Amino acid sequence: MAWSSGSHAQCVVTLAYETIGTDAWRASAAFEVETIRDAVGLEGLAPDWDALVLAMPRPSPYLLHAWVRGWWNALGNGADLHIHCARRNGRLVGALPLCTRRERGLRVVRFVGGADSALADVLVAAGEGPEIAATLAERAADEADDLADLFGLPGNSRLAAAFGEGGLTLVPRVSAPVLDLAPGWDAIYSERVSTKHRKAHRRLRRQLGAQGVFESRLARTPAEIEPALEEAFALHALRWRDRPDRSAFSSPAGRALHRDAMPSLAGDDIARIVTLRLDGRPIAFTAFFVLRGSMVLHRLAFDPAFGHWSPGLLATHDALRAAAAEGVQRVEFLGGAEPYKLALADRMEPLYEGFGLARGARGHAAIAQRRIALAARRELARRPRLRRLWYEALQPARRLRRRLAPDIYA
Repeated sequence: MAWSSGSHAQCVVTLAYETIGTDAWRASAAFEVETIRDAVGLEGLAPDWDALVLAMPRPSPYLLHAWVRGWWNALGNGADLHIHCARRNGRLVGALPLCTRRERGLRVVRFVGGADSALADVLVAAGEGPEIAATLAERAADEADDLADLFGLPGNSRLAAAFGEGGLTLVPRVSAPVLDLAPGWDAIYSERVSTKHRKAHRRLRRQLGAQGVFESRLARTPAEIEPALEEAFALHALRWRDRPDRSAFSSPAGRALHRDAMPSLAGDDIARIVTLRLDGRPIAFTAFFVLRGSMVLHRLAFDPAFGHWSPGLLATHDALRAAAAEGVQRVEFLGGAEPYKLALADRMEPLYEGFGLARGARGHAAIAQRRIALAARRELARRPRLRRLWYEALQPARRLRRRLAPDIYA
């Protein structure tokens, strides 16, 4: 592998393999590597970008161009963009969307998307070999940063493999239940949910219907998504009032991201929102994405005033029914192992946080501290009393911490 020298943003890589046939021609052909560092360059990637996302083994809606662009515009303040790209004959064949933010005096590399980068990984075009991922990983390692903290990696991450042994340490972060929806929603619901619970669900719907006109609406077009999104913001604020929530639904910048990205994704027939209404009043919603035959749950919430009737669960069931009706084969629940997910899921396919690329003593010390913090969080999840302490007694301290260091929680 030969690299051009100098500080230019672009270099040419030539690989030669002693094989024959089409694969050998592709591998030996030159491809160019460049690093995009501003919003103008990011916008220029749009024509070829989403094809890379759809070629992923587990496509991530949070790597689609509309989401990456929206996140950078709304939440990228104070960060340095560096999206490493590979082109062959002018066509985009690989990309690694990263950014660096200074946190507590250290330059920390993260995926563009931050904490909402579920299923993030290096992007490689269909038919390309591992040399693309390896080259982009090497380019990322050459940046003058202190450490990498990459959230959302799948277990079979191409990026982790490209960095090789000692490159990234993967720590499990998200249980990520998965459901095979091919048999259809009605068959799965009948098989996985007990007769007792199915009767209870029907009773809840009847009780809500007895209070007024109870309906479920699916928003799918940009014109439908925009008002449904505003209702979702209001419901989410009601549900999470005085409770810790790090989602992008909780801040003005995060809502700006959604207002930018969701209509664009609806225009590509990817974004959906199911809203339950009682006499026209929104009482619950489930937002999700559909791409390449997969449904990815994004966010849900309900009005606590109607919590007795479990409207959040009913909205999720309606979303699953709608997804099955359009031929979805797989559901990525993401998130943790909540009972309603476990009742339906076939298996867990966890997501990981990858730490590595440390430079100097401070970088190595920061990674060690992060590992300790994650271990403490896992212990917190296992102990109900400690969890109540975190949610209730320490809530004022956490709010103050977020106000003093908002960038860390972006």
